Amino acid sequence: MTRKIGIIGMGNVGAACAHYIVAGGFVDELVLIDQNLKKVQADALDFEDAMANLPYHTNIYVNDYHQLDDADVVISSVGHIKLLGGDHPNRFAELKPTGDDVKVVANELKQTKFNGTLVVISNPNDVMTSLYQELTGLPKERVIGTGTLLDGARMKRAVGKAFHVDPRSVEGYNLGEHGNSQFTAWSTVKVLDQPVADLAAKQGLDLEQINEDVRMGGFTVFNGKGYTNYGVSTAAVRLAMAVINDAHEELPISNYRAEYGTYLSYPAIIGRQGVEQQITLNLPQDELDKLQASADYIKKNLN
Repeated sequence: MTRKIGIIGMGNVGAACAHYIVAGGFVDELVLIDQNLKKVQADALDFEDAMANLPYHTNIYVNDYHQLDDADVVISSVGHIKLLGGDHPNRFAELKPTGDDVKVVANELKQTKFNGTLVVISNPNDVMTSLYQELTGLPKERVIGTGTLLDGARMKRAVGKAFHVDPRSVEGYNLGEHGNSQFTAWSTVKVLDQPVADLAAKQGLDLEQINEDVRMGGFTVFNGKGYTNYGVSTAAVRLAMAVINDAHEELPISNYRAEYGTYLSYPAIIGRQGVEQQITLNLPQDELDKLQASADYIKKNLN
């Protein structure tokens, strides 16, 4: 069976996704779509030039929405990240212009026969994921956002550094909005299978200081180079491949949670149909309160 992904929006993030997919040989066919025809054609040619030095071949199509008819996954990376800066950075700065772009893309998708899973990177992520679902009419379980899959990776990086272990030796979740109201659910975090709170107490480490590093990680990257791309593109491709491989992998991604009445990041089992199963965590009351506050913030801005 042909494995096929479409990427809509070939800025820094979309191009990083495409490079990861092509270099890894993850799919047979890749569809690249962007309003800047010259740029997207240049990217396609650049990838084709790379293939002679790769062990894989990928067929690439440019700016043809109907090539998405039989795509397994479409990744939306449209956005306006340059609006993110300022003294009080907030991903909701992108709300109006990215929302307008999402309306255009959703209308184009509705003209196709696409019936796969839509993976949303666009920010503010939970709101844009919700908007895509509403406008395309695709089932909620097949419209999902990268959400705190990236924040969780930042948490594992920060905790790993603090405790001098590889980030892959850290377990646990960041929950809620992919934005300023997200939080590290410390009750879920373990380092080498030991509760992080116990280890922090023994070593005199401040978890809230680590959490601030996590929360501001994206803005630190943005302030250094004017955009973020590698971390989020890796998260998006991991999520897309969990769908294509029918992996049934537990990932903290933006998915619709009926009990909160909105999209927000919470662990779910991801497979061929998108969200195959939702997980329920046993969280303490203070973390439940933070999650509710984050949900309320998302809903306020969605309305």
